[in-house]
Amino acid sequence: MKFTQLAEPQIEKPLMVAALQDMGNVGNLVINHINKSKKSVPFRRAESTQISYVLDQGGYIEIPKEGWQYSYAKNIIVFGGGVGQPKTTEELHELCQDVIDTAKRYSVKFIYSLGGFHTTRPIRNDHKTYVTTTSQDLTRQLEKMGTSMTPTKSVITGFNGLILGYAKTNDIQGIGLYGELNDPSIPQYRTAKSVLQTLEKLTYQSFGDYHELDVMADDIERKLKSGWNKDY
Repeated sequence: MKFTQLAEPQIEKPLMVAALQDMGNVGNLVINHINKSKKSVPFRRAESTQISYVLDQGGYIEIPKEGWQYSYAKNIIVFGGGVGQPKTTEELHELCQDVIDTAKRYSVKFIYSLGGFHTTRPIRNDHKTYVTTTSQDLTRQLEKMGTSMTPTKSVITGFNGLILGYAKTNDIQGIGLYGELNDPSIPQYRTAKSVLQTLEKLTYQSFGDYHELDVMADDIERKLKSGWNKDY
C-alpha cells in the first residue's frame, strides 16, 4: 500500500466512520452520502500497489488505480467508499493498521463500520439495521437504548468486519452497523438510508436529507419491474 498525507486537519477527538464497498454497495453509498452531506475535506489517501488485474480497453490495456480516501469535517473523520477492497490479505491488514494509526493520531475514541446484512426475510421497505460492538458492556448499553443487535452468530469478512477487530485489539471502541438486504447484486439505497438513520441515532450527528437515496431506490425498483439486467 502507498499512503499520502494531503493535509493536516485541525481536529480533536473526532468519531470515525470507516467502510469499503461491499454487498449491495452499502458501504460505498453510506460513505459517499456522509462526505457529501458534511462537505468533508480530503486529507489522506491510501492506494493499492498490487496489480491483481488489468483493463482491456479494446486493443490496449490500462492498469487500474485503486485507492481510498480519508476526509474530515467538524468532529468526524470519514474513510473509504470508492470501488472494491484490497485484493490481498497483506494489503487488507496494512490498510486496517493505517486506519488505526490515523485514528490514534487524532485521538479517535469510537470507530463505526458498516455494510450489508444478507437476509432471506422478505423486505417490504422496512429495512432493519443490526448493530454489533467490540465489547459486551457496550452492547448492553445499546440494548438499553432499544438498538437492534445482530440476531445470530456469523463471520464478518473483509475490511468492514476486520477493522472492528483491529479497533478492539487497540483499545478503541468499535460499532458495526449492518443493514438488511435481500439481493446483494444490486445497489441497496434503502438499506444505506436505514444504516445512516441508525448511525445518526448512535452518534447524535445529522447526515442531511435522504431524498436522493429515495429517488435512486425508486429508480432501481422501476428498472427491476421492467426486466432490467442487474449487472452493475
